[in-house]
Amino acid sequence: MRSGNPSLKPEAFEKSTDAGTGRKMTIQGTVNKTFILLLLVLATFVYSWNQFLSNPDSAMPLILVGAIGGLLVALVTIFIPKVSPFTAPLYALLEGLFVGAVSAQYEVQYGGIVFQAVLLTIGVLLSLLLAYKSGFIKVTQNFRLGVVAATGAIFIVYLISFIGSFFGFQIPHLHEATPLGIAISVVIVIIAALNLVLDFDFIENASEKGVPKYYEWYGAFGLLVTLIWLYLEILRLLSKLRSR
Repeated sequence: MRSGNPSLKPEAFEKSTDAGTGRKMTIQGTVNKTFILLLLVLATFVYSWNQFLSNPDSAMPLILVGAIGGLLVALVTIFIPKVSPFTAPLYALLEGLFVGAVSAQYEVQYGGIVFQAVLLTIGVLLSLLLAYKSGFIKVTQNFRLGVVAATGAIFIVYLISFIGSFFGFQIPHLHEATPLGIAISVVIVIIAALNLVLDFDFIENASEKGVPKYYEWYGAFGLLVTLIWLYLEILRLLSKLRSR
């Protein structure tokens, strides 16, 4: 989970180019690399999905490798953007392992839920992209701070819930299909979706600033992180609704 690359503000971008060759980040280049990352996610997603369906026990190592490996690679990418041409594809492959097995678990319990979640994720992405490009949603400083603060709060809540699970403590309603639990999931989905707007703004501003070419991979990585988070939250919300 991240929030519009807060550690790299657009106004702080360097004006330099790759090794003096004049190669700069472009929006089209970032879009192309996003598609590459999505294809990599799909490849390991299908593999992990099939592994779970054939033998659920064999998929557990894939979940652990994908989740832990993906987190470590993501942290490296966030703090060292220059390595993103190498770490972003690796992150995509690892996350595909994790998301594929998790999705298969939900699909076995709620048939058709994965297809619904994918369609809703794509719908949210396209709707917010249209709203951003049309100027309906403007990324002001207050908007950015609000989304970053809300995302940070969600991260802290999830962290407390994760640590608490080792001691038999769970945050009430967070993982439950109660009306309040569903409302909480709706709010989290909205916050995750708004992070897409920060990603669009980051990519557009970075391209205008003429930052080095490798930022295309970094921008694509950031967008992928948000899309995966959004997809998983939609999947969680749908499962709560289906369980009722």
